[in-house]
Amino acid sequence: MPATAVVLNQLSFAWPDGAVVLTDVNGAFNPGRTGLVGVNGAGKSTLLKLIAGQLRPTGGSIVRSGSVGYLPQSLAWASHATVADLLGVARPLAALRAIAAGSTDPAWFDSIGSDWDIEARAAAELDWLGLGTDDLTRPVDRLSGGQAMLVATAGLRLRRDAITLLDEPTNNLDRASRARLAEAVARWPGNLIVVSHDLDLLERTDQTAELRSGRLEIHSGPYSQFRAWRETQQEAARRAVRQAEQRVQVERRQRVEAEAKLARRARRGRAAQLSGGLPRIVLKARPNAAQVAAGKLRATMDDRLAEAQTAADRAAAQLISDEPIRLDLPDPGLASGRRLAELDDGRRLQIVQGPERVGLIGPNGVGKTRLLERLWASRPAPGRPPPNQTGPVEAHVKAHWANPTEPPASMDQVQPPASADPTIPMRPSGLLLTDRVGYLRQRLDGLDGDRSALDNLRRLAPGLSPVEARALLARLRLRQAAVERPVDDLSGGERFRVALAGLLGARPPAWLLILDEPTNNLDQSSVDSLVQALSGYAGALLVVSHDDRFLDRLSLDRVLELDFDGGLTEVDRPQ
Repeated sequence: MPATAVVLNQLSFAWPDGAVVLTDVNGAFNPGRTGLVGVNGAGKSTLLKLIAGQLRPTGGSIVRSGSVGYLPQSLAWASHATVADLLGVARPLAALRAIAAGSTDPAWFDSIGSDWDIEARAAAELDWLGLGTDDLTRPVDRLSGGQAMLVATAGLRLRRDAITLLDEPTNNLDRASRARLAEAVARWPGNLIVVSHDLDLLERTDQTAELRSGRLEIHSGPYSQFRAWRETQQEAARRAVRQAEQRVQVERRQRVEAEAKLARRARRGRAAQLSGGLPRIVLKARPNAAQVAAGKLRATMDDRLAEAQTAADRAAAQLISDEPIRLDLPDPGLASGRRLAELDDGRRLQIVQGPERVGLIGPNGVGKTRLLERLWASRPAPGRPPPNQTGPVEAHVKAHWANPTEPPASMDQVQPPASADPTIPMRPSGLLLTDRVGYLRQRLDGLDGDRSALDNLRRLAPGLSPVEARALLARLRLRQAAVERPVDDLSGGERFRVALAGLLGARPPAWLLILDEPTNNLDQSSVDSLVQALSGYAGALLVVSHDDRFLDRLSLDRVLELDFDGGLTEVDRPQ
């Protein structure tokens, strides 16, 4: 095994607009498993893309020990893609079928290479994921976001690359799936670099690399050991700052005392001149000598004060202070009796009313995102009342799409599934009773990746002026060149902030916020800011999340669990 998996030599990268992400980064990723951490926007995803060869450095070089496999934050696939495509085994499986049917075309043998057991290995991976072996032909669009992420990760395990890069692989995963992924990381074949904010996953790594302010620091041990070292280092830095500031205060006080002493000397000298008790030549020499001595004393005191201030500045530079995101959700003026949404599982009608806070949980693949998409599609047109409800919710909304990431633009496009029995109601279903709703999708599909953050915000919140839009993005730590950069070039956390800005800038403010896995890609500081903003929000919330810590902090009024039969059950959660 090589001594290093990836070596960075004076690596630099800047976007075409001149925004610098990395500057002269040096570092070596050792063999094994590395957790790459850092605040949102630090450049972690950019670094992975550079290592994967998807971006070219503007300076320096990267040395890799072998082939590289890469899992991006946001998965993309063709509308006709199957699970086999996402696993990366569609071509060799087709070759095996063709050869079994009698074909001797050399191209088929080239497609297989040495992977004659690929079908058995793929079936084993699907079984490990909890999916059936017959799911190789299943359309990817029928998978949940968490299932798709697991399948793509399993595909990289099948590839057996020398180096594998995973960017936030636990996004959208439920508790059981996170445990499977953590197990996979613990016994990953080859070298692994994983970007994650999942503390449990980071404990399965051999070393921790932190990217901060364009610099990379690599430490042996999992994240908990790195955090302990960081806390020790920061406590020492805080002590150094306190000592340096105390020295500055002492030097300033002594400087003031020295000036007072010089002033007293000057007064005594003038008094002696006036008394006339000394020869004229002595009286002339005394002021000059006093001025020289005073100048030397002042210079000495100034040097000592400047030295103390420099030491204080150096000590302060060792302190880490992440600028928090400032989120202020406006008061929507929601009446407590106003009905906002209805969810129907065929047994009980769940009503979201007034400033109620509702959590929606359930395992991967159960249909939480599909339910939110159906709910969103049912919203009435702006300024128009919702349809009169004369029966079950399905009488108004019966929607399903081959690709749930591309919801219909209007209710005119909502159609039941082609293969479904129209007499069988879809469960559960939902109905929005207001158009004053903000929806933050799991995959942030509402953003146009080719347009800038500013253009996206102006489209999402057309009531904002350019100045107001820039000010809102600045509050979310998106400033200067970042607001003009295409959204596809932003980190996952930065894209989330652009989408969130669209909710914050809505005029009038939303009565109901629907959030689907809002903590994906967010560092802990950003999660804290989001919790603080939602805690002060006077509207209603409907939140889907697998992050138990996040849900526990939202002071939810109710938690509904969706099961595979389409049932919605209110569950108790520990307070």
